[in-house]
Amino acid sequence: MTVVLNVSEDIEAKIRRLRELGKTGTEPKAAPAAKPPKKRPPTKPRSVGSIRGRERRKRILVGASIIIIIILIVSIGAYVYMQNQAAERLNKARQEKLNQVTYYFRGNIVNQSQTCSEQPIRIRNELLSKIRSAKSIEELENIDVKAEYNLALQKYNACVEKQKRLEYERELNQTKREKIREIEMAFQPLLSMPLPDDLKKKTVATLNSLEKQVMNAKTEAEVNATDPEPYLLSLWKDYYYYLIDTIPGQEVVLEKGNYKKIVTKAEAKSIISGILDYKEIMHYKFYKVQYVDIALVLTRDRINGAFLKPGDQVILFAKNSTKGPFQEIVNQGYVELVLLPKNAGQISVSESQSQSSTSSSSSSTTYNENHQNVYNPGGGQISTQQGSTDTYQNSQTNSQSASASYSYAVDLGEILKALAAGKMQSPEAVRQQLEAYGWKVVDLEKESGMLVLQPNTEFMIIIKVPSIFVPDILTYQNSLYLAKVSK
Repeated sequence: MTVVLNVSEDIEAKIRRLRELGKTGTEPKAAPAAKPPKKRPPTKPRSVGSIRGRERRKRILVGASIIIIIILIVSIGAYVYMQNQAAERLNKARQEKLNQVTYYFRGNIVNQSQTCSEQPIRIRNELLSKIRSAKSIEELENIDVKAEYNLALQKYNACVEKQKRLEYERELNQTKREKIREIEMAFQPLLSMPLPDDLKKKTVATLNSLEKQVMNAKTEAEVNATDPEPYLLSLWKDYYYYLIDTIPGQEVVLEKGNYKKIVTKAEAKSIISGILDYKEIMHYKFYKVQYVDIALVLTRDRINGAFLKPGDQVILFAKNSTKGPFQEIVNQGYVELVLLPKNAGQISVSESQSQSSTSSSSSSTTYNENHQNVYNPGGGQISTQQGSTDTYQNSQTNSQSASASYSYAVDLGEILKALAAGKMQSPEAVRQQLEAYGWKVVDLEKESGMLVLQPNTEFMIIIKVPSIFVPDILTYQNSLYLAKVSK
């Protein structure tokens, strides 16, 4: 637009100059300011020929001026026409270039909200400025819009790839940090345990190796493929093997939640070796077997009928509610002592004899007499009958009887007191007789098949159990059942 204005201004200036020249050729110059006339000497009158020549020269100059003006007007018109045609072609070529810029530079490549559109926008603006400032078609033709677009697209794609790479690296680094944090948290419970030096070094070395593997990963798939669980499973098993070996004795108490059991060390290691998840191993606990004696008062029907002896191995069961199922609460205990109830130590014996004899004799005599008469008067029949019976009896009875009885009662509790106080004669003989009294009563029941003590008879039984089971025994003491282990 600026070029068109400049051309127009040039044409107008030329037209003004032509007009001035035309005026100069046809109009006489303005007379200078009047000066006082000077007296000249009189001249000679000009001749007619000189006057005609002067007029002819004047006409020639006027014609030449008109021709020049016409030539100038035609030239200016042609120039203006040519200039307008050139300007129109230039504007058309410029508009085509602008349309090419609009066609190529569109979409995300020049979207100002996009991070990577800065360079393409700068290239587009420079291209627009170059097109608008072009003075000729040749300059416009030298501007390659597609090449500039390809350059801008190349820079845009390079920027996008860089952004994607940076974003992926950021996400990868974030994934690595999260994975390392996850691995460290998984190792923390094991490292907080009192590990032996060699196992602790092995654990730390494994942790460092896994972290290094994560940091060297090139993709998120490689990061996520780093699984610490197999390593932790092996390390936790090693720790539990060490823990079991450090417990004195050949047996240990295994505890998992509410479940407790006495097992041998070999059984404990076998249980641990069969676990496939280290998180499950963490729920197991092992303790030293510390036996204690505890006294329980149970009815006979809940202690295997009281057919127990010191040294018998027993198992205790209980249930936590009236309708709940029974559960094993002590898998191994031993009978230390069974005390019979007080009424089993009271002996009351009563014995009686009787004899009787009876003799009797009797006799009986009976007399019978019968009379019958028959008459037939006038064709009829009349009969009469008479009878009599006489009986004589005689009996005699003699009886004789004789009887005798005696009874005695013994309170063994009082005898034990007297024996402890030293008030008994022959105390050793009494002691020997009483030592197995309780067992003999129960054994005689078994041998004779006769129940002497009722099933609800209470016995005091002292059993030896690991101390860890005592809280459960006291909790369920009102619903305990004792079973003897058969040999």
